[in-house]
This record gives sequence, C-alpha cells and structure tokens, in this order.
Amino acid sequence: MDSEGTQQAHLVLAHKRFLLTHPDVQDIEKVGLKGEVFSMVKAHDMASFYETLVAESVLEMDQSVLDSMRTKIEDELKKLDDRIADAEENLGESEVREAHLAKSLFYIQIGDKEKALEQLKVTESKTVAVGQKMDLVFYTLQLGFFYMDFDLISKSIDKAKSLFEEGGDWERKNRLKVYEGLYCMSTRNFKKAASLFLDSISTFTTYELFPYDTFIFYTVLTSIISLDRVSLKQKVVDAPEILTVIGKIPYLSEFLNSLYDCQYKSFFSAFGEKRSDACAVI
Repeated sequence: MDSEGTQQAHLVLAHKRFLLTHPDVQDIEKVGLKGEVFSMVKAHDMASFYETLVAESVLEMDQSVLDSMRTKIEDELKKLDDRIADAEENLGESEVREAHLAKSLFYIQIGDKEKALEQLKVTESKTVAVGQKMDLVFYTLQLGFFYMDFDLISKSIDKAKSLFEEGGDWERKNRLKVYEGLYCMSTRNFKKAASLFLDSISTFTTYELFPYDTFIFYTVLTSIISLDRVSLKQKVVDAPEILTVIGKIPYLSEFLNSLYDCQYKSFFSAFGEKRSDACAVI
C-alpha cells in the first residue's frame, strides 16, 4: 500500500472530476481543474477514462494524446505479460503472484475497471496469506470509490469481514472501519459512519483514501448529524485528537461549537461558509 500520508493518485483524480461537475465550483476554478485532470490522465495513460471524460464533455478530445496513451499501454502490458511468463517458467510462487499483482495495479493505474477486477481475481487465486488477500480487497474498494460503484463496495466490505474470520491483523481491521465509514457516509447512513469514524480516530492510517484533516472533517459532520448532545460533547467537542486538527479546517470549529453552545446565529453563519467550502473536501 502507499506510504503514510500519500493519497492514491486515482482517488485525487476522482475528487477533481467531482469538482468539475459540482455547481458550487466557479467556472474560473474549473478551468484550472480541467488542466489538472488532463495532466493526471496523461501522466497515468488513462485512455479509457479519458474517453469517458470526453463523452461526458468534461474534457476535449485530443486524438494524438489518446493514440499515444494506447501505445504506451500496449508496450507496458507486453512487459508485464513477459514478466508473468518468466516468473511462471523460472521462478517461484511468490514471484508469480507479485508479477500478477503488478499487472493488477497497472490496470488500476490506467483506470480500466473491468480488467483490473479480472486481474485482481487472478492475483487472488495465487494468494495464500489472509493479509495479502485483504490488501487485494482494499485495492478493489479503492476502485469502487473511484467509480462510485456502491454494489462493488458493499460486496468487498462483506468479503473483507469474511476474511477476518480466518484471521487478520488489527491494523487492517482498523483501516477497514474507515473504508466502511466512507461507504456509510456516501449512502447516508450517518449514524454508523460516525461510529466507525470515531472508533478510528486514534488508529487512523488510511491515508490512501484521504488526508487526516479530511477524515476529521467527515467525523465531525457525521457526528453532528447523528450524536446526542452528551455524546457530541464527550466524543467530539472535547476529543483531543479532534482539537489538535479542527482549527486547521476553515469554519469547522465555529460550526461545531456554535451548535453545541446553542449560538444559532453563529452556527448558521458558519454553516453558510462551511457549505461553500465543503465541496473542496467532499
């Protein structure tokens, strides 16, 4: 998985794509976002995703860029297939699995959902350790969030929980809570999302999904919606992990504390500011 503090590039791209279609984002900002999205698509040779964005009128078609990406994809796939063949002929089971995993990750990188899922299944068939199987589920979940495929996300969460019945370490179990919390928030189950997020505050390592500040933002919002006053005070208003971060997030402290203190004029003022700012992190 990615190192601490590093958000997956394709999830960053998914966020920028969302902003491009959001009505609260000003047109002048969308001009810059289009350039950023186009650059990321080119950098990762996301040919099929590029065609999707063109069809949605998010980007304009540049046939030479598309042709170049397709050529690079073909070249890289040949290298990956050669690596798999070499591993199967000359190396051990571990090297064969790693070669198949590399091909899975490449399909994820270029945004080819169906082929990525197929290759992840092949990689799983070469995988014995529960922890490594769990990592494959996390990759599948990331694909699900990139494409907002809630059926895939739900099935992958169930699969992960089933795997944990066979074993699994606490670090991966704690990471799964954040993935499930994000799914619950996306499907408007705010009470369960808040519970899962609050359980993960002191163990958060899921930087591949989003930065810690964004995680705290989601935790506060879902808690405000779902917790009673006493629980909100105990678990959020006075939580040291939240207090160390909340001041860095525009208007969030005012939003939370004015509501708890029944200062409704300040709350609605912060609410208006928070709404305009929220699309930057949601």
